[in-house]
Amino acid sequence: MSRKLMLISQGASFMTDALVNNLIRAGTEIVSVTPSIAAIGAQKDKTDIILLFAGDNILNYPDVLVYLKDISDNGDLVLCIIGYEKELAEIHKIIPPRVIMREFLRPFEVKDLTAELLNVVKNAEELKKGRHILLVDDDVTFLRLMQEWLSMKYRITAVKSGMQAITYIAVHTPDLILLDYDMPITPGPQIMEMIRSEPNSAGIPIIFLTGKSDRESVMNVMRLKPQGYLLKSMSKEEITAAVDNYFTTKKWNTVLK
Repeated sequence: MSRKLMLISQGASFMTDALVNNLIRAGTEIVSVTPSIAAIGAQKDKTDIILLFAGDNILNYPDVLVYLKDISDNGDLVLCIIGYEKELAEIHKIIPPRVIMREFLRPFEVKDLTAELLNVVKNAEELKKGRHILLVDDDVTFLRLMQEWLSMKYRITAVKSGMQAITYIAVHTPDLILLDYDMPITPGPQIMEMIRSEPNSAGIPIIFLTGKSDRESVMNVMRLKPQGYLLKSMSKEEITAAVDNYFTTKKWNTVLK
């Protein structure tokens, strides 16, 4: 089934033209618009995916960024952003990472980015309707890696602290929380106890995804009865399979190496 992608950019460039041409050749319908609320609003109900190609001047359009946050926050639209790390950090001040389905760092190879975007296009409907995972980890690099690994099959929201997770689940109910153990201020086990203590969040499944494999840490967590305990040293295939298995079987699935 053909999907429609809205590309928001501040004008044509070699990169955007090459990307658009590759996507069109692969069967994706593209509509290009400028960073304007009117232009975006005219197309938003006709599109499945919004791709913002950030540039040096994107922060000159704060109203557009707020609008993108508002129309993407309910999960009806898949929002992806391309930009340099500094640009993305500034955008996050307006659009929280939990709203952004995928981020693509510049510089990039057009061929590689096209392949990744085609996967997003292919899975757009599943991503909108599918399982929602909340990632909680203070390691931003690891968060990005997990988003890359899991976002092809699941809707991913990433937060950088336990308290951000508590704030998020006060108004959202993810299908699964992947929780780091060792975080500053409030460690993972304490966050889990807080989540379990609230009636509205007590039933949310939690799997620890951590680098701590010592017996004391494992036993400290197991008394809380999480749905699993995975190690960050595991491969992409092992972590993905463990998450898939949980959603398929709903069984306790502790995996240690």
